[in-house]
Amino acid sequence: MALRLAKLPDRTPVKVTMTVSPELHRMLQEYAAFYAKAYGSDEPVAELCPYMLQAFLDADRGFQKARKGAGTASNEEE
Repeated sequence: MALRLAKLPDRTPVKVTMTVSPELHRMLQEYAAFYAKAYGSDEPVAELCPYMLQAFLDADRGFQKARKGAGTASNEEE
């Protein structure tokens, strides 16, 4: 049977553990404080980081161009 909606991609969360420098940790905490002030919602750094990384990767034109050239871009980006 052919459906208009394609099969949904894997949405299973993947846990990533990383170590950051003390300076980056301070900056992330500061960002979270600015976020709370701007939006009135306290969010832990661990909750903000995936969205920050996604925004960074989405804005990196060189990376997006390379992905499209390598054929790894998702259907949403093509």
